[in-house]
Amino acid sequence: MSGRPISRRQALAVLGLGTAGVAAGTVGWAAGAGAPTEWSRGRTGASGERLCQPPVAASRGGVLDVTLTAAPGARLAGRDTSAWAFNGTCPGPTLRVRPGDVLRVRLINRIGQPTNLHTHGLHVSPQGNGDNPFVTVEPGDSFDYAIAVPADHPAGTFWYHPHHHGTVADQIFAGLAGALLVDGGPDPDLPVTDDLVLLVTDTTLDGAGRVAAPNMMARMMGREGELVLVNGQHQPVITAATGAVPRWRVVNGCVSRVLALRLEGHRLTQVALDGVFLPAPADRDQVVLAPGNRADLIVRPTRAGRYALVSEPYDRGSLGMMNGGPSAAGPVTLATLVASGAATASAVLPARLPAPSIPSDSVSRRRQITFAMGMGGMGMGGMAFTIDGRTFDPGRDDQTVALDTIEEWTVVNTSLMDHAFHLHAWPFHVLTGAPAAGVRQDVVLVPARGSVRLRIPFTDYPGRSVYHCHVLDHEDLGMMATVNVRP
Repeated sequence: MSGRPISRRQALAVLGLGTAGVAAGTVGWAAGAGAPTEWSRGRTGASGERLCQPPVAASRGGVLDVTLTAAPGARLAGRDTSAWAFNGTCPGPTLRVRPGDVLRVRLINRIGQPTNLHTHGLHVSPQGNGDNPFVTVEPGDSFDYAIAVPADHPAGTFWYHPHHHGTVADQIFAGLAGALLVDGGPDPDLPVTDDLVLLVTDTTLDGAGRVAAPNMMARMMGREGELVLVNGQHQPVITAATGAVPRWRVVNGCVSRVLALRLEGHRLTQVALDGVFLPAPADRDQVVLAPGNRADLIVRPTRAGRYALVSEPYDRGSLGMMNGGPSAAGPVTLATLVASGAATASAVLPARLPAPSIPSDSVSRRRQITFAMGMGGMGMGGMAFTIDGRTFDPGRDDQTVALDTIEEWTVVNTSLMDHAFHLHAWPFHVLTGAPAAGVRQDVVLVPARGSVRLRIPFTDYPGRSVYHCHVLDHEDLGMMATVNVRP
């Protein structure tokens, strides 16, 4: 299959297919749909309400037993909709576990299409009833997960979402996502006065509160919704006293949107990325999160006022027949920080943080993985979304790795769009090509016509899992592959 960009004429031929390939009832974004919906204009629903935290389900006695029912009926931006939710809320309940716990989840499927569950970022077994991407839960059925969190698992911010190939983008865009926090572990003694989850999602709803269906261009580009929400709320208000030290656990739960975060009048102090601490607090004017990334941010308001938390325009690239990208249209206000009280200084943060060390350079094997987009596929009007020239086949082993070895993978992106590389079960250290080089991650942006180099310890768990583009439309269209770790 070819990885060459498509021409404008070829793209128009693909668009000529319209939405013929989209099954009735499928959800997504209608790219180029014309005027903004009533929801996106703010004429319907609520904006500017105080930020609410999702309900919490916490472990007791080393076990968290929870039932997650995926069903229609999410409340978004203060209005009832036909979008989907776990246990009636979007996001779903925040799951809190500790190292050494067992997370037992009964997943009940009431959404009318196959689904499953992925505990994104956890270093846990991918086999059996663990974090197994090959499980299928049919409509009306249930599945019992039993995920053992290792005793030495880092504390941090993770999340959960469906991962049934071919419907991942649709189901997350419809509202199926939730935060997963690991408590305990090394304590850097952060002087935090509040600890908040900010799970960012986007969708597009019509005036009746129905999620729109995607056309072909939206899927090829990676859909971005007109309505951007934080904890299911539109532009909520976050209150804090001056001198306070709130911790914001920001999860990019969007299907394709890259968040380029900026807080008016403040620098954001980042202390963690993808569930693990950085080597030291890092003051940043902007924090960029690919779809699936998480960042723990310390916000230190020193004077009263209202300050917008904004996602700045971010150009993800193009299909080769147009300039700019889908994220380059303008800034999006996510929330507003309202600080009150007399001006005062905040507590001092520690100089060092307990970051995981970079794995040994005793590398057993080096591989090159190539993400490509171009003409030559059998679907999407001849458009191919490939890894190493092939689309996803769950029965094929694309990479075979020896257990308890360290490998270096160079991920090459030959296309004109950024892709977000994600590997299940075994997090990696990014050695090059990222602002936080040397930091452990589980999602990293691979720039258009660029590459990143990763060091991956395939330790603790044998089994089969997957790696893919976390622009989830691209994954669903074939940009995913398997890895089999064998003893």
